[in-house]
Amino acid sequence: MLSIRTAGRMAKSPSLKTLASRRYHEKDMCSPPQGSYLFFVLQANLHKLIDHYMNPRNVGSLNRKDTSVGTGLVGAPACGDVIRLDIQVDEATGTIVDTRFKTFGCGSAIASSSYLTTLIKGKPLDEAAKIKNTDIAAELCLPPVKLHCSLLAEDAIKAAIANYQSKRVGAAATNLAQTSKAFAKETDGFEVIQ
Repeated sequence: MLSIRTAGRMAKSPSLKTLASRRYHEKDMCSPPQGSYLFFVLQANLHKLIDHYMNPRNVGSLNRKDTSVGTGLVGAPACGDVIRLDIQVDEATGTIVDTRFKTFGCGSAIASSSYLTTLIKGKPLDEAAKIKNTDIAAELCLPPVKLHCSLLAEDAIKAAIANYQSKRVGAAATNLAQTSKAFAKETDGFEVIQ
């Protein structure tokens, strides 16, 4: 059983047996009919949502002045949720080696941000950019009214990647690797470039 914090005291969440015995209109929007395999899979994902909310992974921030760090700051004016996502990229391989987030918002926004950080760590930038909000929403079993939280997470990773790449444009212009030119030689008083 999973414990849930409520007003400073610990309360036990309902067991799967209790959830299965509730009438249809009492069930979560994400619950299929009792006894189906999908019911148990979705309940496990609901526990994943609660776990990422109660024990968020990778909370904090990275040094945003570092050129290997990209930061995405996104928000939803309608509900007030704000996500700041920092990614640190290995410049040699182009993979995300570390990620941190800070979220001001509801539990679904916190869980979406936490799950996103676990999802993108170790992935190349192009794979991380392909992550969709539907992937996050399906994994955490977000109800339709909370889909904007997973959309914020998708926007945050895209903004962080764009910020990282904007820092790289300036660095690429000063990178002198493989830009060597042939040196000029003097022959018979004339300068010849090879």
